[in-house]
Amino acid sequence: MGTQRLLDVAEVDPPPEVAEAFQAVDGIQVLVRRRLMLFDERPVELTDSYYPLHLARGTALAEPRKIRGGAVSLLAELGHRLRMATEDVRARRPTATERALLDLASDEWVLSLTRLLTTDAGVPVEVSMMTMVAEGRRLRYQVAIE
Repeated sequence: MGTQRLLDVAEVDPPPEVAEAFQAVDGIQVLVRRRLMLFDERPVELTDSYYPLHLARGTALAEPRKIRGGAVSLLAELGHRLRMATEDVRARRPTATERALLDLASDEWVLSLTRLLTTDAGVPVEVSMMTMVAEGRRLRYQVAIE
């Protein structure tokens, strides 16, 4: 059975990839929600989701608790209907911190997935950076061709 543990909710300087996605200027901060995903009590994924402060401050996104219905539903309630998800997936060696949190052996690799969610108007509202245990992981995509 799957569940998640909220590790942190904080205002931070965005990593370069997140700053670029949000087209952020130097010195701007974002809100991050850091979570550890578990399957049968075993850690399988780290997920850091970033939001622009002007969008997240004063909402359930900024509270250190689970969000009823999830962040995507909350964003829609706040008037930010999501239209597009862009994902980048790569395999890599984990950092020492990732290795410890995911309880990985020294020779195990991870899958890194970065997801950018944008609105109908093309406005970026969420960047999630996921680090997944590679063993047993399958990624499946379905794309509508218009």
